[in-house]
Amino acid sequence: MRLIKTNIKDLFVIEPKIYIDDRGWFYESYNKREINKLGINLNFVQDNHSLSLKKGILRGLHFQNHPSAQTKLIRCVKEKIWDVVVDLRKTSETYLKWFSIELNPLNKKQLLIPKGFAHGFLTLEDNTEVIYKVDNYYDSKLDRTIKYNDPEIGIEWPSKNISLSKKDSSALNLKDVDVLFK
Repeated sequence: MRLIKTNIKDLFVIEPKIYIDDRGWFYESYNKREINKLGINLNFVQDNHSLSLKKGILRGLHFQNHPSAQTKLIRCVKEKIWDVVVDLRKTSETYLKWFSIELNPLNKKQLLIPKGFAHGFLTLEDNTEVIYKVDNYYDSKLDRTIKYNDPEIGIEWPSKNISLSKKDSSALNLKDVDVLFK
């Protein structure tokens, strides 16, 4: 397992070691001992699995405020997504910077998103499945959504043809959302 730094502080891509032979392939998508060896000590409490039936579904930008903030480990297990995170930690030197990466079952990369980030993804194919681990339970009272096209953040999405849930289409701009990260 390899930890790849990004241009945003504390945000990492995880690349697993893949064993390939004439039968197919094998890899450990998560191994607590190996993650700990990389200097990351997390206690994941829940796995989430989503299916997006159509290309162009945009989910996000979501986060939970403290004390229910979540670290997430994201991977795409069917088709592909364009995954995006935004640093919402006001004292961070990378505050409001965003990072994007394509996740898919071929590259097997995962994105390790620390607390203090908003997260969203855009499906690039029909019937896309995403699995992610979180280290804190869902808390509807502290769940927040930021508008995916907030001009203050300026994310450059790869497509303008998108579909949003009711929750995401009524999201507010960052300036109107209570963000409780240091």
